Amino acid sequence: MTKLTILEYPDPRLRTRAAPVAVVDDSIRTLIDDMLETMYAAPGVGLAATQVNVHRRVLVADVTREQNQPLAFVNPEIVERQGTTEAEEGCLSVPGIFDKLSTRAARVVVRALDREGRPFELEADGLLAVCIQHEIDHLEGKLFVDYLSELKRGRIRKKLEKERRERDTAPAGRERSRVPVI
Repeated sequence: MTKLTILEYPDPRLRTRAAPVAVVDDSIRTLIDDMLETMYAAPGVGLAATQVNVHRRVLVADVTREQNQPLAFVNPEIVERQGTTEAEEGCLSVPGIFDKLSTRAARVVVRALDREGRPFELEADGLLAVCIQHEIDHLEGKLFVDYLSELKRGRIRKKLEKERRERDTAPAGRERSRVPVI
């Protein structure tokens, strides 16, 4: 398995709409495995292929503390939404930034293909429901910061650009840690 590089906001490649997967083959299974390794190492609870500059409709998630229930969704689509929830979200592509969103459904039913190409449906609520919605947004070229005001987005962009400049000029071996995020 290979740890992949996660694109960071405001990278324009994060705005690319992912293409459907025609066939779930070994290359897609390898992508799923690499995405899981990358997500766990980050550490995060969800990752869309768009975030690692692969513009295919693939996402992975594992919202367990033990990181022992990996889920893979190929060509995911939400077929049912119920209720609303307000959840604080973060994003591996927007490191260190968290904000409350009230635009997520409290419960979703998602239809997708698994890593073997078999169709399935999953009913999700809580963190998993939020995670699935967040990652599907990525596949559409949308980030959670798009739900925030233009003023907040501008501040976030400036903060991340400053951190990136500082990180790029920091002495070798000095890296910033990340908290678990979607």
